[in-house]
Amino acid sequence: MQLSAKHHEYWSRNLRTTAVLLAIWFVVTYVIGYFARSIDFNFFGWPFYFWVGAQGALVIYVLLIGYYARYMNRLDREYGVEEEEEA
Repeated sequence: MQLSAKHHEYWSRNLRTTAVLLAIWFVVTYVIGYFARSIDFNFFGWPFYFWVGAQGALVIYVLLIGYYARYMNRLDREYGVEEEEEA
């Protein structure tokens, strides 16, 4: 089956967004987590490295998931591939 130009554009936008969100996830999980001890300042009354490990990363993950879900729903509607809602 040959994909149309519209399908290629849809998957290109999908993969680009996924790559950006995965890069953000990587930075939050590994880069900030690794260097957080050396970034020593208080954040909301707690040491920054503790806040990142205990709550900050989780907040970012939830925001990434929410953004991806909204973006993909909008993209699906734009390209006419949205799922039908069950009543």
